Amino acid sequence: MGEWDELMLSSPSRRCVWVNGPIIVGAGPSGLAVAACLKEQGVPFVILERADCVASLWQNRTYDRLKLHLPKQFCQLPGLPFPDHYPDYPTKQQFVDYVVSYTVFNDIHPRFNQSVQSARFDRTSGLWRVRAAETGTRGAEVEYIGRWLVVATGENAERVVPEIAGLDAEFGGRVAHVADYKSGEKYAGKRVLVVGCGNSGMEVCLDLCDHNAFPAMVVRDSQVHVLPREVLGKSTFEMAVFLLKWLPLWLVDKILLLLAWLVLGNVEKFGLKRPSAGPLELKNTQGRTPVLDTGALGKIRSGKIKVVPAIKRFSPGKAEFVDGRELEIDSVIFATGYRSNVPQWLQDGFPKMPFPNGWKGKSGLYAVGFTRRGLSGASSDAVRIAKDIGRANKEARGLPQEMHLADLKNTVGMQTDPDRPSRK
Repeated sequence: MGEWDELMLSSPSRRCVWVNGPIIVGAGPSGLAVAACLKEQGVPFVILERADCVASLWQNRTYDRLKLHLPKQFCQLPGLPFPDHYPDYPTKQQFVDYVVSYTVFNDIHPRFNQSVQSARFDRTSGLWRVRAAETGTRGAEVEYIGRWLVVATGENAERVVPEIAGLDAEFGGRVAHVADYKSGEKYAGKRVLVVGCGNSGMEVCLDLCDHNAFPAMVVRDSQVHVLPREVLGKSTFEMAVFLLKWLPLWLVDKILLLLAWLVLGNVEKFGLKRPSAGPLELKNTQGRTPVLDTGALGKIRSGKIKVVPAIKRFSPGKAEFVDGRELEIDSVIFATGYRSNVPQWLQDGFPKMPFPNGWKGKSGLYAVGFTRRGLSGASSDAVRIAKDIGRANKEARGLPQEMHLADLKNTVGMQTDPDRPSRK
C-alpha cells in the first residue's frame, strides 16, 4: 500500500485531492515521526511541506555551531536510533543527515512547496478541507480533503521580534534575528547586543566571543534557570529523568538547583535571576526550558559577555536600558524565539487541552510538536496519534468506499475523474 490514495476531482478554479487517510502539515521531525508511525499502522497519508526539503528549520534557520542540547537517545525519532558513531550531542549537520536518512528509511515522500492557506472542518461531510498554494506555479491551488488533519508545523514557524522605540528609525546599525545568524565571523571586532537569554541567546554570545566580537546579552523581565549541561560527565537531563523514577518532582528540582550552585556558583550576582519555581516545575507547567550551559557562563564570569537589563529605547549607535545605562553598539541580534503560524490558517481551532495532553483535538484534528517537550515529546505524541488514527481507520474500513466518495462529491459539488484511479 502506498502512503496515500488519491482521487482527483475536476474544478475550473482548483484541483481537489481526496486523501484516504490523514493530511499531515509539516515535514519536520514531528511530521515525519507521525508518518513513520502511520506506516506501522498501515494507514495511508499525505505530507504537505511549504519548503523544498525536510527539516527546513534545521537546514535553513539555525546557526552553524548548534548541537542537540540533550543526549541523542532522548532525541531519536520512533523506530530508528542515531548511528552509534554519532557523539552524545550530535551537531546540526549530523541531525539533518539523520532526519534525511529517517525519511529514506521509512520511504516517506512529502509533497514539497505546498504552502497551506487554510484548513477547515466541513461539518456536513465530516471531512477536513485543506487548501494549499503550489509555489512556483503562479498561485495554482490544490484542495486536499480527508478525514483527519495532523498539524506538525511546530511552534517555530515565524520569528518574534519585539517592537522597541528607535530601533527602525534611529539606531542605524545591523539588525538580525537568530534565524538569520550562521556564525560570528561577520561580527568580528563589533559590539553586538544579543536580545534574549535562552539557550540560543547564550550560544550566540559564546559564538560571538569565539569570533572576537564583544557581545552584551539582554536579560529582560523574565527570569531564567541556568543549569550545567553535565555534572561529573553525566547529562543533567538524564540524571533528572532517572531521579524522577524514585523521587517527587519538587525534590528533584531542589537537587538540580543544589548541583547547579555547586558547579556554576551563584549566577544571580551576574544578573541571571532564578524563578521561584524549579526548572522541572516550570517545564511541566509553562513549557519554559532551562538553559543548559555550554560555556557562556564562564565568559559572563570573566566579563567577556556583559549582562544588561531590558532595553528602553535605541538611538543612533546606542541602546538605552531601563536602569538608565547606555551602551554603544554596532549590531543587534534578536534571540527572542518564534511563534506558531497555525492560527493564521486553521479556522476550526487548536487542541485546547493543556500540554502534555494537547496532541488530540476534536473532529479528527491532531497536533504534534506543540507540547513543549522537545523531540522526545514529539516522538511520544506521534506514537499516540498514529495509534489513535489506526484504530479509527480500522473501524472505518467496514464502510464502503462509495459512501466516502459520495460524501465528498456532495461536499465539493464536483465529479470524479474516471481516468485517474486511486493509487495503491
